[in-house]
Amino acid sequence: MSFIEVCENAARAGGRELLQWQGKFTAQEKGPKDLVTEADLASQRVIRDLILGAYPTHRFVGEEDDDTPTPSTAEGYEWIVDPLDGTCNYVHGLPAFAVSIALTLDSQVIAGVIYDPVAEECFAAELGQGATLNGLKIEVSRCQTLGEALVASSFPPQVERDSPEIQRFTDVLIRSQALRRWGSAALNLSYVACGRLDAYWATSVKKWDVAAGCLLVTEAGGIITRLDGSPFVLEDPKFVASASSPLHEELAQILQSH
Repeated sequence: MSFIEVCENAARAGGRELLQWQGKFTAQEKGPKDLVTEADLASQRVIRDLILGAYPTHRFVGEEDDDTPTPSTAEGYEWIVDPLDGTCNYVHGLPAFAVSIALTLDSQVIAGVIYDPVAEECFAAELGQGATLNGLKIEVSRCQTLGEALVASSFPPQVERDSPEIQRFTDVLIRSQALRRWGSAALNLSYVACGRLDAYWATSVKKWDVAAGCLLVTEAGGIITRLDGSPFVLEDPKFVASASSPLHEELAQILQSH
């Protein structure tokens, strides 16, 4: 099987685990307003087994550490997995969560899949091959201005009243057509890629939240940079993703002011 086929098979298997666990788990506190469930671990285990079964010498990095050793490799391939992105939504029964799987080669993302098991939507991208939703090509929207844009943002688990995150949110809320806090970084990026959202920014996510999604956006014709316009860095994912250059510049200027 190809890399993208393994990505998709593993993501769908993880999604099935999440659906089977709904209503059966007991939530444990991972931190204030940040919950982890047995479903995370079950999803990650089945994903790990499928990926390392196909590529036993590749490195595997998952959000949930279950103490299973990861093989070292000289090949440069690394799988970056979030077995449940949108955990708080999942715990509360909101249908806005997903499985995110990306493959990097020498730190560059070359394949990625985000799977929404409730909607049965599978977003996929390969470097240089475009992006798809359930096998059909997708593209970003044609939105050019913030005043016409539907934008999403992410907050950390704890937010101070006068924090830069709140100030950015308020400024964009006033200037955009509408602003959403969806609760899933992976789905936010998927929705930018397919044109449902026009832009998204985040300063408190981890690489497993966004590795697959960032490839989706760029392969769908979108733009991703750090807030200051410099190149996106996966190991420090503070970024803004937009559908067009004019929109990107306008939004980034506001975000930089804080």
